[in-house]
Amino acid sequence: MSKKIKAVSPSKVLAEVVVKGMQEVKGHEIRLLDLTKIKGAVCDYFVVCHGDSNTQVEAIARSIEKQTGKELKEKPWHIEGKENAEWVLLDYVDVVAHIFYREAREFYNIEGLWADAPTEKIEYQV
Repeated sequence: MSKKIKAVSPSKVLAEVVVKGMQEVKGHEIRLLDLTKIKGAVCDYFVVCHGDSNTQVEAIARSIEKQTGKELKEKPWHIEGKENAEWVLLDYVDVVAHIFYREAREFYNIEGLWADAPTEKIEYQV
């Protein structure tokens, strides 16, 4: 009896490490959007969460950077939004992490804009 083993892409591994970074600082409502089959998508995965304060948003961003650096020796290619910490974007080219302040997440509605992408709701891990 043979089992097929599905290979995990490097971008999926990176997305999972980003999720771990979000979980470390209790990012809320983490969603993993798979854009790999979306024509014209800017990357393979969006990982989205929010924090309850600007301080938590900053802490989540730092945690993601720390986790990806430690586990994968990866650094973001580009970072935006750290100045006001309402929406911090960490761009790893194939994976983009979006960390929102709650109200900004509702306003920009990233999940709604990419509603045709399969979305995985990440349950909180202790």
